[in-house]
Amino acid sequence: MEKIENTEAPVTAKEPDGRLSMKIGRTTYNIGIHFNHASTESMEDKVKRLIQEDIKAGNF
Repeated sequence: MEKIENTEAPVTAKEPDGRLSMKIGRTTYNIGIHFNHASTESMEDKVKRLIQEDIKAGNF
């Protein structure tokens, strides 16, 4: 069987736009936050839309 060599550059993890560390009980959660920089929707608009969708679905 012929060995196929990967000639592509390795994919590196993109650095997060922000980091958040949160401790609940004895467990610490380290969270990396990523944003779509090409997005046309603001964070405020997105949160409002998500709340409205939850209300319509009865998820409250």
